[in-house]
Parts: sequence; C-alpha cells; structure tokens
Amino acid sequence: MNPALRIVFAGTPDFAAEHLEALLGSRHQVIAVYTQPDRPAGRGQKLMPSPVKQLAVARGIPVRQPPTLRDAEAQAALAALQPDLMVVVAYGLILPQAVLDIPRLGCVNSHASLLPRWRGAAPIQRAIQAGDGETGVTLMRMEAGLDTGPMLLKVTTPIGAGDTGGSLHDRLATLGAQALVEGVEALAAGTLEGEVQDDALATYAHKLSKEEARIDWRQPATFIERSIRAFHPWPISHASLAGETLKVHQAQPAEGRGEPGQILAASREGLTVACGEGAIRLTRLQLPGGKPLAFADLYNSRRKQFAPGLRFE
Repeated sequence: MNPALRIVFAGTPDFAAEHLEALLGSRHQVIAVYTQPDRPAGRGQKLMPSPVKQLAVARGIPVRQPPTLRDAEAQAALAALQPDLMVVVAYGLILPQAVLDIPRLGCVNSHASLLPRWRGAAPIQRAIQAGDGETGVTLMRMEAGLDTGPMLLKVTTPIGAGDTGGSLHDRLATLGAQALVEGVEALAAGTLEGEVQDDALATYAHKLSKEEARIDWRQPATFIERSIRAFHPWPISHASLAGETLKVHQAQPAEGRGEPGQILAASREGLTVACGEGAIRLTRLQLPGGKPLAFADLYNSRRKQFAPGLRFE
C-alpha cells in the first residue's frame, strides 16, 4: 500500500465539513485545516466559527484562518507544512498559482456539479432552476481559472421532481465526500488521470441573492416552480400581496390561465396563481412574523386575504 498522504484541507460550510469528516475517517492524515475567518451571525451578531472549524477543533486539528492567501507570509506558512495534497471544498478564497504549486501532488477541488456545466458559486440551485435531469459532484485538479481544471472523478444523481436546494445539497455532500476519499486514494496510488474540460459546454452558476428570489409572475409556471424549489432553504422565494411579503416554501404546477400574479382559486389544497405561461399552486406559505404553514391552515383563518381576483404585486 502507498504511504498515507499529508493533507491540508480548506473549506468553510456544512458541505465542506462533510467532506472533511470523510477524510478524517480515511487512512490519510489531515495536518491542518484552512477556513474562512469567524463571521457575525444570529440576532446577537456574535462571531461564529464555520462548520469546518467546529469539526476541526473537535478533532484536534490545527486551524488557520488567514483573510487571504495572496501574501507571502500566508504562503510561507502553508509551505512550511510540507503537504502532499491540498483538498479544497467551498473554501471561499481564491488560491493564487503560488499556492496551487505548494503541495507535492497539487490541489484538488470537490465541486457540486457535473463540470463543465455550472461552474461558479451556486451550481446546486442553478441545476434545479434550469430543469436539469441530473447533477453530481466533480473532483478536479485546480488551476488558476474558475472551476476550469482537469476532471479527475465524477459521481452523478438524478434531480427529482421534489428536490429542493436543501435536499440536493445534502445528497451531493454525501456523494462528494465518498468520491473524495476514493479520489485521494487513487491520487496516492498515481492511478488518477485528468480529463480536460470542454470550455464550449461551460455554463456559469451565478451567486444567489434575496432580490432574485422575488417571484416574477411573468415567467412560465414551470420556471417559477423550479425556482421555488431551488431557493429553498435560502434565499426563499417571496412575493407581495396587499402590501404584505409572503414567503413561498412549497408549490406545484396547476391548471389555469389569467393575468400574471392573479389569484385564480383558493382552497384547502392551495392557492392557484396565474403565471406568464400556465399557473402554479402555492401549498406552503409564511406570513410576516409567522412560521411556515400549509396553505390549508392559512385558508381557514384568512380566507378573505386570498380571494380569487386579487393580484400579487
């Protein structure tokens, strides 16, 4: 068996923490963890460690949180670790070429799409929103471009009609973590060869924003329904009705025609709203200051607020 690798892991959110957990369960040695600086969070805006930092601290792994890896001091500190490999998963910092050149076996990245489709910040949500039939995780060798490096390993999963950004995130985190351990073992053995990406097939997954999650009722119902699933649990689709902003947590395709944003029907089954093409039935909503509720519960107490003929702004 080949010698165990000395690995530096760089990542920040839950998706990355699941990958780190898998690496820590392998025979290879994680000698240090890099993660984003602690950020204010919650109502008290207390500084909170990232999920990756929390896991590393619990396991006794040294943690480093430089604000950048572009300065010579940070690069020298990384080089002093003498890593065989650097594994990067949703880290959030750009790695300059000087950093990519430090590990003996280079740097690899686990990216939540089937590259070259959906390079960029929000590949999971964009795949759902676009109506892709499948997605997956690609382990790639990193280079200076954004998600442009040679592909080393891919795992795939279908996107179901009920998948949300949250459910697909969790499934891909598990699949990606398993693929990472397999890929690292193959790198240690020298049996993994990269496949160059076809740039002509590349698409870009723009970062999500709360502004984008405002429903544009002029869009086709199919696109709106996919967006609602893609933007759950964040930033959550929303729309205004009679001056109130309602968050839409669940919806399904429906029959009907009318002016975009017009309420066509309301019943315990849901609130049917006309779109640019077709209609959609909203089945789980959240009123300002309230919690998410099945529309049946809202319909019983606030029927007049959702009368047919009213129109979302």
